Amino acid sequence: MEFELRAWKPEDVDSVARYANNPKIAANLRDAFPYPYTHEDAETYVGSCVNEDSTCQLTRAIVVNGEVVGSIGVFLGTDVYRKSAELGYWLAEPFWKNGIMSAAVRQICEDAFARFDIVRIHAEPFAFNKGSRRVLEKAGFALEGTLRKSVYKNGAMQDSCLYALLREDVQ
Repeated sequence: MEFELRAWKPEDVDSVARYANNPKIAANLRDAFPYPYTHEDAETYVGSCVNEDSTCQLTRAIVVNGEVVGSIGVFLGTDVYRKSAELGYWLAEPFWKNGIMSAAVRQICEDAFARFDIVRIHAEPFAFNKGSRRVLEKAGFALEGTLRKSVYKNGAMQDSCLYALLREDVQ
């Protein structure tokens, strides 16, 4: 399925509010991503992306047929993690299993390595999120380990997985 990654626009709020309001998406993300996901949540999020500090993050809207259906971002670390960045993303459920997210991950990682002086991009999906883990594997990320009972989500302690992509892996 064809998609594009583009900079965020204020008019993306309605689409984000519509697609992000899904318990299946929220169940697989940090608690900072709420459910229900309100129009106000979308305004806050899109506003933060429109006004992002491009020296420390790269966020993009995932667009299919002119409509925003997800989000992806790379966020630089600080202090001893200043040569590393964290990857985060979500995609609207109707677009799952179409190869969009693996391709978007590859694209934004290439852009981030070209833009920033980093050597590593990591992601930490919940161990039970097989779809996200597969996205990362298809995009070239290596599983570095399982962090046992590292997160509290959905009322229980859960394992998470640490995946990473090194600059040298994409050249």
